[in-house]
Amino acid sequence: MVQHSVSRVTMDDIAPHLLRFLRDKVNSFVKWDLVRFFHDNPHAADTAENIARYTGRDVRTIADELKGLVEAGVLEQNEVSGLTIYSLASDETMRGLIREFVRACDDRQFRVKAIYHVIRGMR
Repeated sequence: MVQHSVSRVTMDDIAPHLLRFLRDKVNSFVKWDLVRFFHDNPHAADTAENIARYTGRDVRTIADELKGLVEAGVLEQNEVSGLTIYSLASDETMRGLIREFVRACDDRQFRVKAIYHVIRGMR
């Protein structure tokens, strides 16, 4: 029992705003991949089919996750010539949070903690 408590404390020492971002917005590994894709390609504006191809995922796998990121304010969705196009949110506060999250992911310890929270949230 003590070991579980110590483990949990260790996993919960992520900055509160990044933990909220992870739990509320990037709460799956697919969303994490999509956030990384749009961070690395901030001017990308494309269909789910093309984004699936670029990220190496099946379009059925990412379609709901893209919609979830739109609802969370991480991405924007627009209609262009009858096609649904996804792009990174234009809100600078959100972009700053995304940059901070991706930068934090460069740290192995942060990634381990983030993975723990994503898996824990999937239960």
